[in-house]
Amino acid sequence: MKKIYMDHGSTTPVDEEVIKKMKPYYTKHFGNASSIHYYGRQAFDAIEESREKVAEILEAKSDEIIFTSGGTESDNLAIKGIAFKNKEKKAKKGNHIITSQIEHPAVLETCNYLKKIGYNVKFLPVDKYGIIDIEELKKAITKNTFLISIMYANNEIGTIEPIKEIGKIAKENSIIFHTDAVQAIGKIPIDVKKQNIDLLSISSHKIYGPKGTGALYIRKGVKLQTIQHGGGHESGIRSSTYNHPGIVGLGKACELGKKRMKKDTEYLIKLRDKLIKEIPQIESTYLNGHPKKRLCNNAHFRFTGIEGESLNLMLDDKGIATATGSACSSKKLQASHVLTSIGLSPEQAHGSLRISLGRTNTEEEINYLIKVLPGIVNKLRKMSPLWDK
Repeated sequence: MKKIYMDHGSTTPVDEEVIKKMKPYYTKHFGNASSIHYYGRQAFDAIEESREKVAEILEAKSDEIIFTSGGTESDNLAIKGIAFKNKEKKAKKGNHIITSQIEHPAVLETCNYLKKIGYNVKFLPVDKYGIIDIEELKKAITKNTFLISIMYANNEIGTIEPIKEIGKIAKENSIIFHTDAVQAIGKIPIDVKKQNIDLLSISSHKIYGPKGTGALYIRKGVKLQTIQHGGGHESGIRSSTYNHPGIVGLGKACELGKKRMKKDTEYLIKLRDKLIKEIPQIESTYLNGHPKKRLCNNAHFRFTGIEGESLNLMLDDKGIATATGSACSSKKLQASHVLTSIGLSPEQAHGSLRISLGRTNTEEEINYLIKVLPGIVNKLRKMSPLWDK
């Protein structure tokens, strides 16, 4: 049976060009980038080249890029780093943080931790599509607000937030603006300067790069408190021996992402929109997230009367890999916080399916999914005590 992968929101395969670029840094140029000999210089030069590539996809400067182990560390470093630095400076702006109810756990749990140790956190609600209300954001700002952290695009339902408007409001109020752009990078053109973004998190394995590598954009002039102490790597902000093969892979993935973005986006929108048109024709089936303001590769549905995990398993039996939501929390039994935040009941949330496409998916694969899905849904509904036609 042919295997079809439609879970790119969870992780992506590493691009062959990325692997080719990385390989010499495991064997030939394997030195520690902090060493001053030939092997160290080879590794260091590769890291700086990659820093340029990451900066280019964000329209940033290379010295504004800090390498991390991934999106979770980048989010933690951005939010805790600003919070602790603000406290160190005797809290000119107070201790108030604004975020949203549908953030990735890397942001939500970091904010919850800060709340436990005395920070005041406002979790903004979202509408039925998952978009924050700009007017509600303005009302939430107080004289004590020092940070706004709103994700660029949601990892479950694919909804894209009004980032440029948020950045403008933050700048007008002299508030630091952080965005988790892990899902957006490589799919949406980003210009951190024009969008008034101060901090931005990315992860390599979401853009056909290796796992265990990420980056944090830090606008020049923004100061973070170090939260990982050691040898003083990355300008003293993030100490750790460089994972330079991974960094090389991230740099190449960003280079390819910028080069292929327009072509990939147009292709994925075509496939995505076919799913959005065809799948809701199944009885009592609905699209989650915004119908237009969504990631080019994300199609998220809910099916009345069935359980998403069972749907995923039966699709897997047909050779199709999909998801119920975020891979970071998919093994948890509680309903998705994203889906309940957009107004779904726990039963509705549990009956959801996330399809996230990649550049290697084909129209033939889309047609196969559309063909087998109705039968699976009908079979599950016949067994379900929740299905009452």
